[in-house]
Amino acid sequence: MMHSFIPPHRFFPYLTWTDIQAMADRENVVIVQPVGAIEQHGPHLPLAVDAAIGLAVLGKAMEKLPANVPAYALPSLYYGKSNEHWHFPGTITLSAQTLMATLIETGESIYRAGFRKLVLMNSHGGQPQVIEIVARDLHQIYDDFAVFPLFTWNVPNLAGELLTPKERSLGIHAGDAETSLLLSILPDQVRMERAATEYPQGIPANSLLSMEGKLSFAWTTRDLSQSGVLGDPTAATREKGDRILESLSDGWVQTIKEIYDFQLPQTWKGG
Repeated sequence: MMHSFIPPHRFFPYLTWTDIQAMADRENVVIVQPVGAIEQHGPHLPLAVDAAIGLAVLGKAMEKLPANVPAYALPSLYYGKSNEHWHFPGTITLSAQTLMATLIETGESIYRAGFRKLVLMNSHGGQPQVIEIVARDLHQIYDDFAVFPLFTWNVPNLAGELLTPKERSLGIHAGDAETSLLLSILPDQVRMERAATEYPQGIPANSLLSMEGKLSFAWTTRDLSQSGVLGDPTAATREKGDRILESLSDGWVQTIKEIYDFQLPQTWKGG
């Protein structure tokens, strides 16, 4: 099934060109481009974690979305900028330039088809800056193109309520949240007998500097972890994953509805 987690009636490639030509109010139809990664997630999770999470969350949201909100999912871009993980076998990475070019040309194709609202739904923590640059550049080229560089986990959700304070702070890769979600969506691909806890090593306590945040430093995963895990996957449960999936998808329903209603501010009149 090409559509994977996405409901078939919401899967853009299943449309015909005449379907698109006849589509009413194309300017407000929401097109979503999932952007994931194929990269190591420790010895217990498959390489597809980020791509799978993005598709599962979007698919569940599309199932819940009211029929009067027109929105379609593009095929996932499985590869991303994952060079922080490339010391671990199996990681596939694009350069920032290649990822940017691919997304810009995809966006231009969507614009030529008459659509004016594009969501770049990114599920990989190593590339939000790239996604933001693409969105700004597309809007600068086409000033009536509303492009939204969004992170899958940034919509309202309850994941933080289910994690320990340490996990919320340091569990950024293959830890409790991601492992719980995989137990919910791809349980047969999770090897819990291999799960081991490893938090980032070598970071001074109470430092202003951090891996991610306002005052960050450049790092690769092998600087901080021998296993490729940054967090505690042993705390993961399917029940927790089910709850995270439901709340994330609810957050995405709300977000897509708001994007459908959104109109770009236009204070400049030209001349």
